[in-house]
Amino acid sequence: MPAKTSFTYPLDAAQQEALLRILKTGNYFPIEVEHALFAARKPDCTIVLYRKGKCLVQGKGAEDFIRFVLEPEVLGQATLGYETEIDPDLTAPHIGVDESGKGDFFGPLVIAAAYVDPDLYTAMQELNVRDSKRITTDKAARTLGSRLRALLGRRMAVVKIGPRAYNRLYSSMRSVNRILAWGHARAIENLLEAVPDCTRAVSDQFGAKHQVERALMQKGKRIELVQRHKAESDMAVAAASVIAREQFLVSLEEMSKSTGVSIPKGASAAVRQAAAQLAETRGPEILLDTVKCHFKTTDEALASIGKTRAALGQIGQAKSQPRVPYRKPAPGSPEQA
Repeated sequence: MPAKTSFTYPLDAAQQEALLRILKTGNYFPIEVEHALFAARKPDCTIVLYRKGKCLVQGKGAEDFIRFVLEPEVLGQATLGYETEIDPDLTAPHIGVDESGKGDFFGPLVIAAAYVDPDLYTAMQELNVRDSKRITTDKAARTLGSRLRALLGRRMAVVKIGPRAYNRLYSSMRSVNRILAWGHARAIENLLEAVPDCTRAVSDQFGAKHQVERALMQKGKRIELVQRHKAESDMAVAAASVIAREQFLVSLEEMSKSTGVSIPKGASAAVRQAAAQLAETRGPEILLDTVKCHFKTTDEALASIGKTRAALGQIGQAKSQPRVPYRKPAPGSPEQA
């Protein structure tokens, strides 16, 4: 198993002050890092303290810095290598859920659910499973996703909402979070067929928890749903994120082959150009089967070839609404009921 070389820790105000004192007075070289309160390096290690309190330690010497400096002088406790003793829930049997493709104009929305127990946790550590956002190449994401699917077998589930189905759902629901809630619930339900005794599922905090709970069916009604920010630090959620990303990338490759157009990720100018090329050569209706039509990119691509949404029929008329930040309902409020 390759040695881990990147670690993150949330620090409170007192811990931040202690770390700053060490970095500014010790044998460290200050460096410039965007959004950092302070950053410094040693020959084998870089330490970045971000303005929001997150500390990132990277490099071959990261473990030594954590063991001999960060833990005794800043954290006040030994954590490295004791993660599962500190938080037994990390390895306890549970399901993790995550998605890929939500912010991509082309391709499906893919939701994956992955199961973890103590043995699978160890096996995933050996595979170096981590949040898909920390995997730097598509090739690496696809390789790790394939290995995870082989490891898990039936102990994983994938819900792939293709563009045509996605556009139909958005046309009626008018909310990405409601689509996500339905997809997360369906992935959990499907996985419970293989692990019916599982009692807990973890996902990122993307919206109101009750939306997912309401979408759960008979099997899922018995499960405890845990939503939290940065849930990808959970091994099951990280595994789900990798599988979802792998399946999304496979779908984009298949779409490129079927359309004869190289399909890019994201929602950039290159994406708009590819959509315009498709709409011009295959007709605007092709967008209903290839893109998430509520994106404003749809209007831009169609305008560039002298077309409007009228060419997409009723399903293609729904547009994204201004994003409203999620607000947790007050205890006892009608929203929470």
